Amino acid sequence: MDIDNRYIMTAFGRDRVGIVADITEILFELGCNFEDGNMTRLSDEFALIFLFTHPDEIDETLTEACERLEKEKGISAFYRLLGSEAMTPDLALPRHTLHLEGMDQTGIVYKFSRHLAEQGVNILYLQSERRNMPQTGTSMYLVDMDIEIPLELGADAFRDGLQDLGDEMGVSVKLT
Repeated sequence: MDIDNRYIMTAFGRDRVGIVADITEILFELGCNFEDGNMTRLSDEFALIFLFTHPDEIDETLTEACERLEKEKGISAFYRLLGSEAMTPDLALPRHTLHLEGMDQTGIVYKFSRHLAEQGVNILYLQSERRNMPQTGTSMYLVDMDIEIPLELGADAFRDGLQDLGDEMGVSVKLT
């Protein structure tokens, strides 16, 4: 059985209607199979990351297509060929959502992600947003992370460590 070549692509550009269509069009024309992706708008920019496969190596053709996207559509796209071994999730590891909320300040994502890394906790997904509260105009920062917690990590000590960091930074911490 042949194993398809796996690629990952990142792309970004000024947000406008049709960016996803422009990028997926080149993948379709090259015969690529789209497997997974995330897209978002940050300020007035659009960013995405796609995982796709193709039965053959298509590096030269894909490079040309990315260059065409830049020139004709103003979309910067980069890719790389991944190894053939697929990383499969460890279904034995419990998944949780970590929600952080507090006044906007430098270092929230860094300090919490560093704390998680030191505990051996893997971040699978992170979404953050700065939002002004309607009544006061106070700038609040919200973060949601999907995380995998190692089985050997004590739940109570882990929660206490998160809460201590939250107290230190004035950030509300909720682990579900």
